[in-house]
Amino acid sequence: MVQVCLNGARGSGDGAVVPLSPGAMADSAAEAVAVGASDVHVHPKSPCGHDTLSARAVAATVVEIRSRVRVPVGVTTGAWAESDPAARVKRVLSWTVLPDHASVNWHEPGAEEVAAALLERGVGVDAGIWSGTDGAARFAASPLGPRVLRVLAEVTDTSADTAEESARALLTELGTAHGRPVLLHGEEDGAWPVLRLAGRLGLATRIGVEDTLVLPDGDRAGSNAQLVAEGLAQYRRSQRSGQGSGSAPARVARP
Repeated sequence: MVQVCLNGARGSGDGAVVPLSPGAMADSAAEAVAVGASDVHVHPKSPCGHDTLSARAVAATVVEIRSRVRVPVGVTTGAWAESDPAARVKRVLSWTVLPDHASVNWHEPGAEEVAAALLERGVGVDAGIWSGTDGAARFAASPLGPRVLRVLAEVTDTSADTAEESARALLTELGTAHGRPVLLHGEEDGAWPVLRLAGRLGLATRIGVEDTLVLPDGDRAGSNAQLVAEGLAQYRRSQRSGQGSGSAPARVARP
């Protein structure tokens, strides 16, 4: 499974490649799915282009994307979109249109409460476990761990030289990950090395404007679809090279 991450917390300053309106997000999602993306992760935006968890923005975004694609659509619940944990829970409970899944960053205050609210409403939870945080330890101790949809192993090391090593360390920290499927991805200069590692290990991954604005050769990407097409090509080559190598970590659940 290769998920497309349409925009992230990026804004207009990152260029026209970043979709900010529901219509632009839907167009970008449709193009990415047409070249092979099988899941969508998106950050709904306020009219001024900032991440928001408002019911109106979530509904407009999810409805518009669903009108164009027939794959699962997920949203963020990042603390930067709503800093107060209690207010974040209220936002989730106010949603009038429910996404298929939503990411919850386990190192953030209120993660357990937000995840519980999502599960109560029947929304799948993507447990975001960031490298360099206590997210893995907190998730290991969480009673909600076995109930999440999957684990997003998010490698925050942006160096192309060390991101793979950081990814392997994060997978070791995750251990059995409560037996849940793992989606492994990196960001910025670390995005492509981590994607290739995911291919070798047979893990799900993601690619898109949220994670990187450039292609493996350093050229600026023109669209999410271009990133997904190149991501799938790199993933498949890496997957073939990893077959029979015995390099996959046995303790990590496969998607």
